[in-house]
Amino acid sequence: QIQLVESGGGLVQPGGSLRLSCELSGSDFALYHMSWYRQTPGNQRELVAKITRNYDTNYADSVRDRFTISRENTENTVYLEMNTLKSDDTAVYYCNARIGILGKDYWGQGTQVTVSS
Repeated sequence: QIQLVESGGGLVQPGGSLRLSCELSGSDFALYHMSWYRQTPGNQRELVAKITRNYDTNYADSVRDRFTISRENTENTVYLEMNTLKSDDTAVYYCNARIGILGKDYWGQGTQVTVSS
């Protein structure tokens, strides 16, 4: 079965940086579109960044030019480099994998990112 495991979250001061990682096991990673979502209490889960199996990317307006999504297919891993972090970036960050618009969604357990002075 497919599993996604996130890592790299933690506490950072405003203006700092973090790199999140998500490793997929149980299937062919190269076939999947990979995304990072985030969620705060009382709010819906929102898309942060996406990278397709063809390496096309897109970003939420709130993180564009600060965050960078990338993938290393030989390591079955997608990354999210987060720079110039703000308090509003505080959330649980979730990794998502899907094949096409009719594909099943797979989710990791999430990793907490807290931006605070």
